[in-house]
Amino acid sequence: MRWVGLVVFLVLLVASGSVPGVNGARILGILPSCGRSHYIIGAGLMRALLDAGHEVTIVSPYPMKGAAADRHRDILLPELAEAHGVEGPDLFQYKSAPNLFVLYLVYTDIGPGVSQIILNHPKMVELMGSGERFDAVIVESFASEVLYGLAEHFGGELMVFSPFGASMWTSELVGTPYPYSYIPHTFLSYTNEMSFWQRFVNALVAHGDKLYYRMVYLPQQEAMYRRYFPGAKRTFTETLQSVRLAFVNQHFSLSYPHPYAPNHIEIGGIQIEKPKPLPTELEQYIESAPHGVIYFSMGSMLKGRNFPEAKRDAFVNAFRQLPEQVIWKYENESLPDRPANVMIRSWMPQNDILAHPKVKLFVTHGGLLGSTEALYHGKPMVGVPIYGDQELNLARAERAGYGLKLDYESLSEETIVAAIRKVLGDESYSRAAKTISDRYRDQPLGPAKTAAYWVEYVLRHRGAPQLQSPATKLSFIEYNLLDVYAVMVLIVLSSLIGFVLVVKAIVRRIFPGASTKSKGRKKKNN
Repeated sequence: MRWVGLVVFLVLLVASGSVPGVNGARILGILPSCGRSHYIIGAGLMRALLDAGHEVTIVSPYPMKGAAADRHRDILLPELAEAHGVEGPDLFQYKSAPNLFVLYLVYTDIGPGVSQIILNHPKMVELMGSGERFDAVIVESFASEVLYGLAEHFGGELMVFSPFGASMWTSELVGTPYPYSYIPHTFLSYTNEMSFWQRFVNALVAHGDKLYYRMVYLPQQEAMYRRYFPGAKRTFTETLQSVRLAFVNQHFSLSYPHPYAPNHIEIGGIQIEKPKPLPTELEQYIESAPHGVIYFSMGSMLKGRNFPEAKRDAFVNAFRQLPEQVIWKYENESLPDRPANVMIRSWMPQNDILAHPKVKLFVTHGGLLGSTEALYHGKPMVGVPIYGDQELNLARAERAGYGLKLDYESLSEETIVAAIRKVLGDESYSRAAKTISDRYRDQPLGPAKTAAYWVEYVLRHRGAPQLQSPATKLSFIEYNLLDVYAVMVLIVLSSLIGFVLVVKAIVRRIFPGASTKSKGRKKKNN
């Protein structure tokens, strides 16, 4: 009997070992975007998994700093950044381009180009040929569907993350509804309360985007998938349907409520860490400001040095008129005619600056990361949107009352001063920002622990098929019940036609002479 107990013990041991994810799962993170803001979100997710005790390998253009060396490995592909000139492109040129043109570039150039660099890179080829296995493969969802094939290749559960909100791309993957009646398209500057014509445009743009995505873009991705994963057992469609989790850089307290599928998880603000002490020079500069400080940054991709001279001078002259001191993330060593109340640096510890109580206002381009960090610390903002989701984010700021949006084309010294004075002079902006901060901070786990929990949940439950929405396997006609509605219309029409025929038959039976007289009149008239 003793050997029976030993066998039972060994079976239980093997069974428990076959459910990974609680202790030390192996995670592969694919962070392909050259944009620092996208990388920061992915790195925040990877750091959360490292902190939870897992082993993480990251493929990206940038190294992760301060991570545990024994459980963290970077596979650096600097060519990703070099291919898109991340060190200095003038992205202000996109301000004059329609937002949908920028989206078209993502579909046709940026997304496919980045994917090909990754799949052709010698380091990636070496990793794919190494025979390594991972429990989970997490890929950025940004026109990168071909890269989802890496999950099957490495034997892991497929998960994705979106660096901005719940876009059509991630919603489609997990079956989340995307009602155009109150959820604005990512590249439009609407809020969740739209007029009739805004809903009309929103629906038109969203349906057009979805049509292009399904009819043109996805077939191109499928062709790449067959080229780079010729031995895959799953079809491209099956790979898209195999997504177990979709993380989004969003939270309902910061944006709008969405009708999420169970495996569509909000982790907005996952990059935000506990504020660290500021460098001595910065700390002294802020503390010495009798009227407080304004922090100005156009993000990681837009460069202050690329401002057209007239726009740059508008900010310079506007700041000169203010009693507050200004910290400006400006990428050149010198700023022409710099006012005495302005400090410039090419890099700033943004989260730590925004956390300081003497910082009163954030002047921004409206990027999601900076906006989230400002709201986390309860700071109002003045924004100058340039492209992408920045219009949407700043429209939300105006709607919620914690910020003002400035039009880039009409940007001037006067408009900048007026907006800053309005926000700083009206306490309602600061109160609105602090209210949202309180709402956002009121979370049971926080974004990092939430992300780690759901990754572990999927691994514990072998892919967690109970989270999967059947909507992912329905066609457009089936999902929208077009076939059902067509049959309903057919039934109603058939019933009406049958009713009319029955009535006519009854009339003929009851009034047989009426039919004869009617025919007689017709002959006489003829």
